[in-house]
Amino acid sequence: MAVNLITQEDLQAFKTELFAELKNLFTQVGHSPQKKWLKSYEVREILSISRGTLQNLKDNGTLHPTLVGGLLFYDHDEITKLLQGNKQSKR
Repeated sequence: MAVNLITQEDLQAFKTELFAELKNLFTQVGHSPQKKWLKSYEVREILSISRGTLQNLKDNGTLHPTLVGGLLFYDHDEITKLLQGNKQSKR
């Protein structure tokens, strides 16, 4: 049976690699996309609108919320498209 010796230098190299990988993972998590489903208050904050305006966006079909257990959830992609559409039309 072969014996492998681990030196302090080996441990130091392993530690350095491990910390580099962890730092990379935490950086990726920090840049992760927003959550998929948003509650009404989150949509109002993102769009800087009132409850009434959000209701109007639902009523006129601009936004299509999903009802789950009595709560309305909005698709983040739909909100992003709405923002992009308004941005492009104002140019």
